[in-house]
Amino acid sequence: MSLKAFHILFIALSVLLSIVLSALALYQFTLGGSGLNLVWAVTGIGSAIGLIVYGVRFLRKLRDVSFL
Repeated sequence: MSLKAFHILFIALSVLLSIVLSALALYQFTLGGSGLNLVWAVTGIGSAIGLIVYGVRFLRKLRDVSFL
């Protein structure tokens, strides 16, 4: 596995983890949790969006480099 492929995989897993943790924090907030849970949910969604933007820019920058 090349460094480019590993990097893309790592970004995808980070986005997935961020979304899952945001959903968990939002669920805890709806059950009567503190406002800190809402802050964690918004932060997680923001980081997921940031990671997606970073991943797209990374792919565009290294478009000519093979995955192998």
